[in-house]
This record gives sequence, structure tokens and C-alpha cells, in this order.
Amino acid sequence: MLEKLFKLKENNTNIKTEVIGGLTTFMTMAYILAVNPSMLAETGMDKTAVLMATSLAAFIGTLVMALVANYPFALAPGMGLNAYFTYTVCGTMGYPWQIALAAVFLEGIVFILLSLTNVREAIFNAIPFTLKKGVSAGIGLYIAFIGLQGSYLIVDNPTTLVSYVNFVEDFHTKGICAVLALSGLFITAVLYIKNVKGAILIGILATWILGMIAQATGLYLADAENGFYSLYPVWGMTDFSSIKLTFGQVFKADFTGVSIFNFIAVLFAFLFVDLFDTLGTLIGVATKADMLDENGKLPRVKKALVADAVATSAGAVLGTSTTTTFVESSAGVAAGARTGLASVVTGVLFLLSIFFSPIFCAIPGFATAPALIFVGFLMISAIVDVDFQDLSEAIPAYLCLLFMPLMYSISEGIAIGVISYVIINLTCGKAKKITPLMYILAILFVCKYIFL
Repeated sequence: MLEKLFKLKENNTNIKTEVIGGLTTFMTMAYILAVNPSMLAETGMDKTAVLMATSLAAFIGTLVMALVANYPFALAPGMGLNAYFTYTVCGTMGYPWQIALAAVFLEGIVFILLSLTNVREAIFNAIPFTLKKGVSAGIGLYIAFIGLQGSYLIVDNPTTLVSYVNFVEDFHTKGICAVLALSGLFITAVLYIKNVKGAILIGILATWILGMIAQATGLYLADAENGFYSLYPVWGMTDFSSIKLTFGQVFKADFTGVSIFNFIAVLFAFLFVDLFDTLGTLIGVATKADMLDENGKLPRVKKALVADAVATSAGAVLGTSTTTTFVESSAGVAAGARTGLASVVTGVLFLLSIFFSPIFCAIPGFATAPALIFVGFLMISAIVDVDFQDLSEAIPAYLCLLFMPLMYSISEGIAIGVISYVIINLTCGKAKKITPLMYILAILFVCKYIFL
């Protein structure tokens, strides 16, 4: 049945590989179960309710992706979008979280319509092949940077913006986390070079185990006040009744005093970022998995985009910010995942996390960091396919790669890449290779920077 449903042989994979890939993707995404509830709780939402909504939205979205599109792409409430939800819409603008959820819900509805009318697919296919390579490589640097931060190898610095951690001053907290992450990175690299199946997953587990040993020996000191929690898994159950505090609240939003123009601006901002984050993620992960056809197009991309859109609206009804395709899916792809069976595994684990959330939330950031850093290396290899002899193609790809991690945004990297591609080729007399949709995208991106 699994062979018929997911076409394992056709995709040169097997059940074991898909299960390992699904597990790996989940392990690299599990941090969202801790981060999202914590962040959205700052809006006044119940933390446990948000955790359940996060788990259920991830399960629904990932399962739809698996069964409809048959891709190993996992979905969950996205980082960046949850920050915009919390700190801009509910913080700076002062809207209740119910209003923010309403914007997310409507965004999902608009996305469903755009996906069914081929608009999102047309955008995906309109992006030049070399620019897609630049996107893939840029995402590699982006997630590697996230991993470096999660491991505390890279920390804030008021002078240089970022710097390496002070291993001596903060050794028992940040310092030992950085050392453990480096150890996990070396373990992952060696296992991967030796072609050990599940090398990335083993690296995550090995790093976590080393962390527990470090805590037992006093090398790691738990300091919950500053975000350094005990590394030991805790057995416990979730208060299931709490979901009623967020479920369906999107339909109870009070729009009294809300400016329709400001609300449309909020909805458009969610729409814009989600659209290009999703497109960038699909491009990057699909490129790494060698899923693009000879024309640089992703088969069944419409189904993948519909799954993403449905997950967004479903997540809003449950009570969480925008649900989107996760770039961490590339970790599962790197572990060998090629079909929706891997996504089923990831989705089921998210569902089970509702019952054992204290255990899953115990996975520290420094344990998943080696996977992100190593997958970043695997993804940046896409840049070798860019024709550096044709500078009109290479420079936009380079700018895309450069700006994505520095602006800490997949969508911003794509924006710079698209704008530069159009301007460079137009002014260099190569307008014939610019598609009409690329002109439209470039204009929209420029308008975004002017008016938003």
C-alpha cells in the first residue's frame, strides 16, 4: 500500500530511509514547539493552547503535503512570521491577537485562491534557473547562521554586530553549548562522509546525550532564568482542555476601531512574506533533493502550494500564526527522504508531541544546531551550478545568496535577487530573457520597500 501511495521505487527510496528522513526533519523542527508558544504567549495567548495549536497545525499541514503532493516537506508555524505577529501586529500596532489571527486566516484563504488559479505556480516557474540555485545556496547560509546562533557559537556584539562566544566567561552555559554543538557537527560530518544512514539524526541525538552527560558532570549548569534549561527529558502530559482558549477565536475577533486600511496592510504583509518564504523554501529544498525537472520546474508544485495555504488557515482557526513549509525539511532530504512518507512520519510525531510535549521541548537548540549547520553546507553546493562566466546570471544569484542570511530573511533575499536580475539584464541589453512576470515581481518588490 505504501508503495502505491508514495511511489517509493519510482523515487529510488525505501521505507527505512523515509522514516529516518521524517525523524530527522522532526528533530530539526522540534524547537518550534518551545519557541512558538513562548513567543505568542507575549500577546496574551495561553502558552499550552498555542503549543497544542502549533502541534496540530504542523500535523495537518504536513499530512496534507504528504498525501496531496507526495513531497518530504514539513510544515509548522514559521519563524519570522510569528515574530511579526507578536511584536509588530500585536505589539507596535496594538491589535488584539484575535485580529492578528483573522489576518492570518484570510491570508490563507487568499493563498488557496491564488494557488488554485496558478498564480503562485506561475511565480515559482518564472524565477530563472540560476536564481533558484542562488536561492538554494542562500537558504543554506541562512539556516547555517540560525544553527550558529542556536549553538551560541555566534552571539550578539554591539561593535561588530556578531562575534564568537566568550568560552571562558560563559563556559558553563553558552560556552559548553558551543563546544557540544561543535562536537555534534564533527560527529555528523564524519558519519555522513562514511555514508552512515541517518547520520544527521544520529548527530542530533549524540549531541543531546553529550549534553546530558555534561549536565551530570557539572560542565553544563541549568539556568532557566536566562534560557538554559535542564537537558533531561521530563515525563508529563498536556492539559488538553486549554485548546478551547484559542480554537475558533479567529471568528470572534472584534474589529471595532480597527482601520480597514491598516488591516489590509497587515494581511498583505503576512501574504507577501509567506508567499516568498514558501517559494524560496520549496525552491531550495527541491533543488537539494534534485526534484526540479529539466526546465527548473517542480512537478506538482500547485499541490504543494495548496497544502501550504490550507495549513495556514487551519492553523489560524486552531490558534497559531502563519503555518508554512519549513526550510528544515532540507535536513530530512539530506538524510535521504524523497516522498510524502517522510512527511507522514514528521506529521505523526508532531501529533504525538501533544501528549509528550515536555520531552520534545527538552531538545536543546545546540543539539539541532549541528544539523542546520551541516545541511547549510549541503545546500550551498548548489551555487556551483551557476554559470559564473555569464555575470548577468551570476551576480543576481550572488546577491540573493548574500542578502538572505544578512537580512535574516528568505523573502528579502529573493526580493534582492529578482530586482537585481531584472535591472542588470535590462540595462545590459538582455531584456529578451526576462519574463513578464519577473518584471511584475520586481515592481512589486520595489513598491514593498517604498510603501511597507
